[in-house]
Amino acid sequence: MRILFASTGGAGHVTPMIPFADACRRAGHDVRLIGPPGLSPIAEREALPFAPGALPDDAEIGPVWAQVPHLSYAEAERLVIGQIFATLNVRAMLPAMRGTVRDWQPEVIVREPGEFASAVVADEEGIPHVQVGIGLISALRQITEMAAEAVDARRPGLTARMADTPYLTFFPPSLDSGHGPDPSPTHRFRVPPVAPAPLPDHWPGDERPLVYVTFGSAAASVPTAVPIYEVALEAVAELPARVLLTTGQGVEDGRMAPPGPHVHIARWVPQADVLACASAVVCHGGSGTTLGALAAGLPLVITPLFADQPENARRVAELGAGVAVRPRDEAALTSAVDPVDLRRAITDVLSDPATTAAARRLAGEIEALPPADEAVAVITAAARRPGIIPRG
Repeated sequence: MRILFASTGGAGHVTPMIPFADACRRAGHDVRLIGPPGLSPIAEREALPFAPGALPDDAEIGPVWAQVPHLSYAEAERLVIGQIFATLNVRAMLPAMRGTVRDWQPEVIVREPGEFASAVVADEEGIPHVQVGIGLISALRQITEMAAEAVDARRPGLTARMADTPYLTFFPPSLDSGHGPDPSPTHRFRVPPVAPAPLPDHWPGDERPLVYVTFGSAAASVPTAVPIYEVALEAVAELPARVLLTTGQGVEDGRMAPPGPHVHIARWVPQADVLACASAVVCHGGSGTTLGALAAGLPLVITPLFADQPENARRVAELGAGVAVRPRDEAALTSAVDPVDLRRAITDVLSDPATTAAARRLAGEIEALPPADEAVAVITAAARRPGIIPRG
């Protein structure tokens, strides 16, 4: 069976899809990934055949992004989802999406909630599709609601039809609760384990707990988020622990100076390697980092920056598996948290066994979910729904 995986750019969008693509390949299916050209390195790394699409012209997208710093959080989210994801990205991707679908003739399309060109073309061609969660179900609902006007303007009634598709997610029920009824039908799976490699010993002779500080791969390229790195460095300057801080792309090596020998700064470290030996994770609440830490049973300190991160932080705090740190002045940039507040939260999490116990309970819930390989049956069954004639 030919299965097309469709994603927008950004690791947080495509990464949750990779385990399902791998599972389909192991089951003998023909898999292809389609998305913006920036996904090419990920496709190459995963040995996935890749169909590159296009991004909006800078002349189109630049003025939209320029409005974001001047808007409230809610206004900015609505603008980005409605104008960029559901309008400009769709317009740019449609030629490649239509060409790939008509030439390759997939029997089912697997898409993430931020990629709408694939939903449009699947609807045009009568091809069933499956959604992969990139965050909590509350994030799915938010993205869908904010995109609905633009999506339905292109294909009347498409938003409702998208809601009636199988939904695959790695988030456990307790973390996903409080959002209303699940999309129907929802299928939950556990995060595939990754064998960690030994972490280099940047702290010879230091046996104190290791704190992993990361704000994902994109924060350093978002001007309003960049201050969080200096906040974090000040917060850990006197922390009685070893600290590994990763910067992601957009920060030149050596640009940030560690405040002491207990702090090591790197552009990127495989998450599985550091989670295997960390005691706590300080992050922005990105879904991949949050879920990875909880699957490892590690408590979190979250200072959310944008997108679905505030909701992720709220749920982790409600479940007792971490602490959310927000600015004292809620009108200020989220990245302008007080270093003293952040340091206190890290210290509290390291010294509170109840927080670690809550994180470990979530790890057990995640471990009890079925493996991602069982999603193959859901994906292939979607192509055989009554009224759908598989192509080929």
